[in-house]
Amino acid sequence: MRFNFDSPEPIYLQVAEQVEEAIFTGVYQAGEQVPSTTEVSKEFHINPATVLKGMNRLVAAGMIEKRRGVGMFVTPTAEEMIREKRRAEFYERYVSRFTDEAKKLNLSEDEVIALIKRSYTS
Repeated sequence: MRFNFDSPEPIYLQVAEQVEEAIFTGVYQAGEQVPSTTEVSKEFHINPATVLKGMNRLVAAGMIEKRRGVGMFVTPTAEEMIREKRRAEFYERYVSRFTDEAKKLNLSEDEVIALIKRSYTS
């Protein structure tokens, strides 16, 4: 994990995003334990409450689950949940803006598809 302490993004969100990324990329598999709040806070010199706040976001989203006295574990559906979340974000950030611009340029659907295909092959 790497944290940008100069970023305007709060550290707890960086914690959540980095654990989510690790789940998505297979660093943590379904059923595996993620690092404890204490481990993360000690290793990166972050307040444990800040780390816990980030982890609790993932618990609330259903990506990790707390097992009392044992730790936090990746849920069986976490990877697919993240994939769906990222697909929705991809649409909002890129596809809708892309198509809005294409419409302003009066590009037809076929022209847009041809541009996308060209990008895939280059």
